[in-house]
This record gives sequence, structure tokens and C-alpha cells, in this order.
Amino acid sequence: MSAPMSHQARDLAARREHAPHTSMFVRMLVRAAILRRGRAASALFAIVVAAAVATAMLNLYVDVQAKLRREFRNYGANIIMVGKDGASLPANTLAQVDSTLNGRGVAAPFGMIVARTADGQAIVVAGTEFDRVQKLDKWWSVSQWPGEIPTSRAQDAREMGHPESSQALVGVRALPVVAPRDQPFELTFQGKSLQVAPVGTVHTGAAEDSRIYLSLADFEAWTGVQPSTIEVAVSGSPEEVAAMLNSLATAIPAADVRPVRQIMEGEARVLGKTRATLLAASALIILTAALCVLSTLMGWVFDRRRDFAIMKALGASTRLLNGFFAAEAAALGAMGAVIGFVVGVGIAAWIGRANFHAAVVPRLSVLPVVLAGSMAVTLLSAILPISLLRRVQPAVILRGE
Repeated sequence: MSAPMSHQARDLAARREHAPHTSMFVRMLVRAAILRRGRAASALFAIVVAAAVATAMLNLYVDVQAKLRREFRNYGANIIMVGKDGASLPANTLAQVDSTLNGRGVAAPFGMIVARTADGQAIVVAGTEFDRVQKLDKWWSVSQWPGEIPTSRAQDAREMGHPESSQALVGVRALPVVAPRDQPFELTFQGKSLQVAPVGTVHTGAAEDSRIYLSLADFEAWTGVQPSTIEVAVSGSPEEVAAMLNSLATAIPAADVRPVRQIMEGEARVLGKTRATLLAASALIILTAALCVLSTLMGWVFDRRRDFAIMKALGASTRLLNGFFAAEAAALGAMGAVIGFVVGVGIAAWIGRANFHAAVVPRLSVLPVVLAGSMAVTLLSAILPISLLRRVQPAVILRGE
């Protein structure tokens, strides 16, 4: 019986001799965290806060830019195209613009003339495609768009003997001039008359308030004038908008293509300040978390001087102690990063709902960045405490000095 037992003992000893000491190392880490739950919890909390903020900021960094660009598109065109020397644009210009945009924006044509009312007053009349303007100028305050539903005003015009009355969108300042009682009215241009039924009003606080808008088909049939302006709202970064502007200028040499600088420069400033704010907030909170972790680890070292002295007295090398302490810090960083990532995704989603009424899509690509950053913060914070470990003198500590 003894021979087999000695053989099994030799096998067990050989396995233990060549087996890694990972299990013991892990048990030491877990025991250290359990015995010093308070300090471990404070360091973990700091890392969780930093990781959560970093996760939220990185998720918002990409999504907020896209959402802000969509918000800016609600404020109208960022590119204007006009015929050279005030001439009308070629008939196929709008089709060329749509082809160049290729779904990356929306364009609306505008033709303008100065007509006369029945009592001889001059009024600016514009022809456009209302469905395009609704998408382009969402910021316009419109009571009702022409063509949405049959209106009583259009019916009134037909009953008054004007079956061909054109529905119009009338600016709030122009309405008292042409239709003080909200009734159909007549316009004249180069000897041609047109009966117009106001079906809605537009209020922008700008020049649109003094104009009358007709459908482009009615406008061209009445005046014979082609659109001279196309307003374009291009989606994308300022660089992408500038590239599209160059493409439009190349594709349509008959037009002068220029940016709406108030929109483009305002968008660039807002996006730049938003990015700077997000990065500054992240840096400040991460720095605060690093200081908190540093303070915690320093206290951790002082609390455990006797433990480290005993380990040194038993033969543990300085390299082993440094590795053990760095592993504790890295484990805290990894655990805090995972918890903080989950919390940060929730924070980003809440910010998106509260400010943009749209969800912020969680980006798993952020997790490796947050994980590496959290571990780097904890390891950098551990440099000073590790240097203190090297000064631990077992004899001095064990004598209680």
C-alpha cells in the first residue's frame, strides 16, 4: 500500500511544484479587499464615478454631434445657390442639386417677383415647392400649409367666380395689406392677373413675414419666371458641408454657390464648445477620481505596513510585493470600469431623452477605452504607494518602531 501512496504523493508534489500560484494570489487579493472593505469601497466608488462619467461623455461625444447637427438643420439652409447676375437658374438645376446631394440634404427652389395689389401697392411674391420648404424650414411658424386640406377661403374664391384661385401662404405683415378681412384677393404682374386665396399665414420675424408664397407651378404659369434661388440644407460636419458646397459649385457652373455663414459658423462654434465642455468635464472628474484613489491607496499602504513587513521577512521580494499591490489596483480599476460603464450608459440615455428627446445608442467600443483608462488611472495612482513599499524595513516595523 505504501508504494502506491508514495507514488501519488510524488505526483501531487510534482503538480504543485509546476502549477502556477494563481489561486493563492487571487485568494490574497480577495482577502485584502474583504479585510479592508471601507478603503476598497471608497476607491471602487471613485473609479466607478470616473468610468461612468467617461462612458457617458464618450457616448454623448459622438451622438450629441449628430443630434446637434439635426437640430441645426431645423433652422434652415446652410448653402444658398443663386443665378449669376440675377438671372434665373436653368430648368434642370433642382434635379442636378438633388442628384449631387444624393440623400444627404434637402433643397427648395424659390422664384421671386414684385407684383401689384388691386390698389397698386407693391408686394413681393415667391414661388416654391411647399413640401420641400416644410422639410427645409421647420422653424417657420405656419398656421396651415397650402394643399394640406381644402379650405373655406378657397371655396369662397370659387363661389365669387374665381375657380382658378391659387392657394397662398401669406406673411403676417403682408396679410393686412392684401387681405385685411382674410378674403381672396387679386395680384397683377406685367399685365397678367391672378386670383389668390390665403389659406395660411407664416411668421418668422424676418423678410418672409412680408411676402406671399405660391406653389411653384402656379407661380411659373402666371409669371413665366423660373426660380433664381435654391436653398440647400446639407447634413454632416462643417468639413462635409464645405465639400458639398464645392461639389455643387462644380456641378452647376451657372449658379453662384455660397454658404450661409451665420448657420455654418454658429454650428461649428456650438459643436466645438460642446466637445470642449465634454472633454473638460471628463478630465476634471477623472483627475478628482485619481486623487481619491491615490489617497485611498496611500492609506492602504500605511494600514498594511505590518503585513508587508511579515511578507518581506518570510522571503517575499520587493518585486513580488510591488506586483501584488499593482494587481490590487488594476483589479479595482477593472471592476470599477465595468460597473461605471453600465452606469454611464444609463446616464447618457437619460441625457439624450431629457435634452434631445431621442435615445443615445450605447457603444460597446467605448468599453475597452474606459477599461484601459480606469486601469491606467489606478496604476498611475499606485506609483507613489509602491515607492513607499520599497522603504518598508521588516525589522523596524515588527519591533513596532
